[in-house]
Amino acid sequence: MDIQQIKQRFGIIGNSNALNRAIDIAVQVAPTDLSVLITGESGTGKEVFPQIIHQFSARKHGRYIAVNCGAIPEGTVDSELFGHEKGSFTGALADRKGYFEESNGGTIFLDEIGELPLATQARLLRVLETGEFIRVGSSKSIKTNVRVVGATNVNLDKAIKDGKFREDLFYRLNSVPVNIPPLRERAGDIHLLFRKFAGDFANKYRMPPIKLDESAQNLLEKYRWPGNVRQLKNIAEQISIVESQRLLTGENLKQYLPSNAGSNLPALVGSDSYGDANYANEREILYKVLFDMKRDMTDLKKLVLDIVKSDENMNFQGEHAQIIRNLYNEEGEILQPSSTQVTPITITPRRIEHEIEDTEEFVEESLLIEEMEKEFIEKALKKHGGRRKNAAKELGISERTLYRKIKEYGMEE
Repeated sequence: MDIQQIKQRFGIIGNSNALNRAIDIAVQVAPTDLSVLITGESGTGKEVFPQIIHQFSARKHGRYIAVNCGAIPEGTVDSELFGHEKGSFTGALADRKGYFEESNGGTIFLDEIGELPLATQARLLRVLETGEFIRVGSSKSIKTNVRVVGATNVNLDKAIKDGKFREDLFYRLNSVPVNIPPLRERAGDIHLLFRKFAGDFANKYRMPPIKLDESAQNLLEKYRWPGNVRQLKNIAEQISIVESQRLLTGENLKQYLPSNAGSNLPALVGSDSYGDANYANEREILYKVLFDMKRDMTDLKKLVLDIVKSDENMNFQGEHAQIIRNLYNEEGEILQPSSTQVTPITITPRRIEHEIEDTEEFVEESLLIEEMEKEFIEKALKKHGGRRKNAAKELGISERTLYRKIKEYGMEE
């Protein structure tokens, strides 16, 4: 089967060399049992390539299971992947097979593999090396013959340096790497994709398809498409529904793109993931800066309290002691800054003459920042129609963290 037939079979649109190369590698590695790691920005269509690998392998008659690792709560991820024994934890009312046991003889696709906890990464490494795993709450090893295909939009090299991903697991997974190019590197494919999506939505909503004039086509090709193919598809659907005119001009199209639609600026320097290009406008950058600022404030408050509490041979005297006390209220919460100028503090070591009150309650987050954080989460969820994965991506946090924040702020539906 040639590459054009493969594209037609799996619904792949485009003729760029980088895309053709990725398809070619996937087909060549399919007959082997090597692990494959698929990398690329969010929205590039990474989920199609594990299906190509499975269908062109000797396992094509076996089971194919796709797992979104980022959507599984950390406390249950081991149970989901490897199964559990009855009574192993609260709610384990019966034995349960995990995905690795269910996909025995087939292929398992681990999407967003970079989101797996380190403990689960160690279990996964054992499966890859020995073909064995142990259910949660059991001591019996179970054999499985499964092929693992992983995918991530995270820069795993940086994740390894930060201690968030195991280096040995990376090399074991990355037997054959397949990189999916972002849409901005496939300028010649953008109009083809738009025409395909416009035709699909025309059939779905029973209306004539949207067409683009030359200015609109040029605008599509100049835009960076931080959300890649997924973003292009969403915009094609919006236009198909909203526009009454079926011929779209560049001016019409600008209404559906962010304010920098005509720019072709480089990605942000120091990006820690492939998807950081999503921060393409000032509002999105502000979201990320505020979340980072909040984490920095939390760390600083922890450090101040630890210094005050940990050194029993340290005491603050006179006006300096009053300055420190003025920073916190009776509940141990840090007060908002005022216009009063604070005198630099000189700490004098001295034996404690009276016991310092120990505050059990940890420092609460600033109410103002909590309100801002909640507001940004609500706006991101509203913008993406409640799709938490897309909202988390825009906010610069993991999907698991977003789930926790939604629950913490009582925003669950």
